[in-house]
Formats: sequence, C-alpha cells, structure tokens
Amino acid sequence: MKPTLVVLAAGIGNRYGGLKQVDAFGPGGETIIDYSVFDAVRAGFGRVVFVIRRSIEKDFRAAFLSRLEGRVDVRLAYQEIEDLPAGFAVPDGRVKPWGTTHAVLAAAPEVGEPFAAINADDFYGRGAYSVMAEFLGAAESNEARYALVGYRLDRTLSEHGSVARGVCDVGPDGRLAGIVERLGVARAGERISARGEDGREIRLEPEAVVSMNFWGFTPSFFGQARTEFEAFLKSSSDPLRSEIYIPIVVNNLIRSGQAEVRVLESADAWFGVTYREDKPRVMAEIRALVESGAYPVRLWA
Repeated sequence: MKPTLVVLAAGIGNRYGGLKQVDAFGPGGETIIDYSVFDAVRAGFGRVVFVIRRSIEKDFRAAFLSRLEGRVDVRLAYQEIEDLPAGFAVPDGRVKPWGTTHAVLAAAPEVGEPFAAINADDFYGRGAYSVMAEFLGAAESNEARYALVGYRLDRTLSEHGSVARGVCDVGPDGRLAGIVERLGVARAGERISARGEDGREIRLEPEAVVSMNFWGFTPSFFGQARTEFEAFLKSSSDPLRSEIYIPIVVNNLIRSGQAEVRVLESADAWFGVTYREDKPRVMAEIRALVESGAYPVRLWA
C-alpha cells in the first residue's frame, strides 16, 4: 500500500503577509506545494490530503486541484476551530487555531495507511520524500514507530528575522529522544543563538539537527494524538491562545514509552518563506534546481 502525504495548508501566514500557500515560486508559476506533491508522487506516495480552511477552499481549488487531477488521488480535509471532541466547546473570545496536532487530526477520515505530514510552505527537497517513502513502505499500520526528517540548523535560517526551531536530541541509534522548542533563533556573525524564556541568549550549534515538521506516522498516531488533544483542552492554562503542536505530542509519547521515532537524513537542502523578503531567495534556489535538471521548467507539462 502506498503511503499518503498530508499537507498542512490551513495556516494564515501572518508574518509572511498573505496566503503563501497559493503564491508562485517556480518559473512556470508553480507553488511550493506543487513541488512537494511532485516530489512525493515520484517517491511513491499514492494520495495527497490537503488540510485547509473552508474560507480558502475556492482559491485552493483554483490554484491546485485542476492541474493535479489525474496525476494523483487528491482529497480535502477541513480544519476549523469549532471541530472539537464531544464535550468540548470553543472558549468565548478564542480566534486562534488549535495547532498542528489538531490539523493532523482533521485529516484522519481520509487516511487509512502510513502517512507523512508536512507544512505547506516549506520546500523539503526530493531526498526527504524518498527516505520517508522508504520508511513508511515498511511500516505496519498498528505500530507506533514513527519518523522525522531532520535538517542542519544553519541551513534553515532566514536572513530577514528570527525563527522558531525545534532542536532535536538524537541518540546514537538514530532515535529521537526529544525536541526542545527554541524561539528567536537567528544568526549573529558566526554565532547562532536563541532567546531563552528569561531573555538570555542560548548558543546553538550550527550542525544541530532540527525538525522542520516533516513527520512520518502510522494510523495509530491518530488515537494517541486525540488523547493528547483532549488532555490539552482540559488542562490548558491559556484557553484563548495556547496551541498543541506535533512535537509536544511526540515528546509526550516518547517519554511515556508509547512510541519511538527514527530521525531520517536527507542530503537535499530545505528552504522556506517565513517572511515575504525570503521569496526572492527561494525563487532563486528553485530556479537553480530547474537549471540543474532536478525539475522540469514546467512542472506539470
């Protein structure tokens, strides 16, 4: 059974200043999502599930579904703030989404096989899909053995502002021991540092492995994530703003012995568009890949 790709595309993109999921980056007007789907299909993924908001469905269908029709099985899933487990309601005044764990749960009705979950606005490179497809191809649907594609920290930074990065603790056996979320990560000369909760600088190693939210799961993750999400809703100290992200759930599952996570490596570069000023660099990177023959000039021609 071929694995499924779940694309988390419901984000608003506040820092970027627009709906970057449908913005053009390739020479033929391709979006980053186009390259993600192209790489996934040639790596052996058989279905793509886009997690979106209903308010962007019209634009999303116009941007993607017509040109993907006949190339891959495409499904839509919807992440809305009101979609909560029985017995829970949206707190008065809450407008923020619930986070990436909630987004993955939105895809559950469309997924019955091992799957990868990615951000819509990150370019992961062909190699990431190849190593993940190989891992998921050998996975058993009822096993809590998951994977993460890791990247070098110094290759994931923006020149136009600080970023948040999940710094991975990887054991000698290649298994993930945990992820620490670092905020305010930026380069200052030869140094890379983050901002601690007390405002003090935390030095980070350039070669540190970080998560860019490229995960591989089996369907067993849905039940575990649902349990974690319900616990979060019951205990959240900030019901109007707090979110539950995939690394939070993964950390809890690792610590409790409910799952193991293998860290996979890809030789390809990652790049993304946290800020609008990042766009020219990303376009140049894609252009170089096209010129090298890694991608056709017109991706879906």
